[in-house]
Amino acid sequence: MSGQPITPSAALQQAYLANRERLVRFLRARGAGEAAEDLAQDLWLRLSSGPDPVAAAGLGYMMRAADRLMIDRYRAERQGALRDKAWAESQPGLSDNIAPAPGADRTIAARQQFALVDDALAAVGDRAAAIFRRHRIDGMTQRDIAAEFGISLSTVESDLRRAYAAILEVRRALDEV
Repeated sequence: MSGQPITPSAALQQAYLANRERLVRFLRARGAGEAAEDLAQDLWLRLSSGPDPVAAAGLGYMMRAADRLMIDRYRAERQGALRDKAWAESQPGLSDNIAPAPGADRTIAARQQFALVDDALAAVGDRAAAIFRRHRIDGMTQRDIAAEFGISLSTVESDLRRAYAAILEVRRALDEV
């Protein structure tokens, strides 16, 4: 050492680093869990920006500051949960896991898009449209569809490719609007 006195902020940093693991354990024991490391960093920011680094360098002061940090965290989480609950209760059906009914404009747009897709599927042919519906709507495997229609697996794949291409064209047209 050069004999120069240690500044109060340097003394605070040394004290914090010497007690950091103990503070992290304290935060974990108070319920911080995996967030304890992040909270320890928040604690350092609070301590280092405080008005009295000499007082903040004391272990008791650091522990009280960590305790206040946990209380603040608990209050913030509680307020957030209450706010989220109040918002969910204000939304029709959300608290019952029921999605709200779409507005009239969305219903009309969905019907128009369905009509476009239905027309596109009709344009690829009855068999390709039926294969598409059996696969995508009914959830049948391509192999089972081939057996049901009495065609090869490659024919099923070809018909599906044509149906997908037709639907993709509809999507592109809708995206351009």
